Amino acid sequence: MVKKTFEAVLKELEEIVRQMESGDLCLEDAVKKYESGMKQSKYCLDLLDKTEKRISLITKDNDGRVKELPFENE
Repeated sequence: MVKKTFEAVLKELEEIVRQMESGDLCLEDAVKKYESGMKQSKYCLDLLDKTEKRISLITKDNDGRVKELPFENE
């Protein structure tokens, strides 16, 4: 299975939202789009979570040297 980029999945999710907001879908199609959108939303959130864990905060210590600290979620 080929992994999709965050941007590609987000674009697909935006298209699903557009289709659902149009009001042109029958109930069954709307439910299918909703299910697909929820899966894509979870995929994006998982990618963001993994990315956040990789982020490091670069700061300077008292001696002016650059040091790397792990990103801490507030």
